[in-house]
Order: sequence, then C-alpha cells, then structure tokens
Amino acid sequence: MKRVTSLGGFFFKCENPDMIKEWYSKHLGINTDAYGTSFEWRKSDKPEEKGYTAWSPFKADTKYFDPSPKEFMINYRVENLEELVKILKSEGVQVVDEIESFDYGKFVHIMDPEGNKIELWEPKDLEFEKMLNVVTK
Repeated sequence: MKRVTSLGGFFFKCENPDMIKEWYSKHLGINTDAYGTSFEWRKSDKPEEKGYTAWSPFKADTKYFDPSPKEFMINYRVENLEELVKILKSEGVQVVDEIESFDYGKFVHIMDPEGNKIELWEPKDLEFEKMLNVVTK
C-alpha cells in the first residue's frame, strides 16, 4: 500500500499573513487568495489528472499547529487514509485527532518524534479544484 504520494502543502506561522502574501506576490509572482495559493501539477502515473500543493501563511498565534510548538506544518497527500491510520497506530505513531471528511478530502494529524505536527490528506482533487480561488502554475 502506498503511504505518502506527494507533498500536499506547506503551512507556516508569520506575524502578518496578508503582508507576507503581498510580498510573495509582488516579488516572486505567487498568486494568492485569502488562504495563500495552490500549485497545480500533473500526476506522473496519470498525467491527465491534476494535483495541487497548498502554500499558506498562518497568523503567529494560530492554534492550528498545536500541540506542536513549531513554526511550520507540512501536509502530505496519502492514499487510503483510514487504512494508513490503522497501520500508523499499530506502529506506535501518535495520532492527534480523528479523521475528518470534507467534500475535498479526508484529513488527520500525527506527530513525528521531534514534535512536528503533520497533516495527512486523502484528497479529492476534482472537488478541491472547484473551491480554488487562485492557482499558481
């Protein structure tokens, strides 16, 4: 069974997310919306299908990264999240919460041995694409 299939997103804390998005837009040409941006790419085994990697600055005082004290969180795209969570639990990995389902995919959070919170995402790319306000290619 595949576990991680690609990078789903990079989330980081900053003092002023709007200013950071504006800076990245002006200086690096990254199109942004309220959440950041999504980078579009093609799946190597199915080039007719798109995939997305999110880039999103969060306010420095966000609780979304808790219980990790780190300044960033990585999101990994996975296949079969329910089965993967069972395997991870059997391997002693700390699963922080329960799997949540949305139109655009399923999510759960785990912790690595150094206290980094990791978001696992089983995406539904067609639904995710419908909700995107901006894509950086």
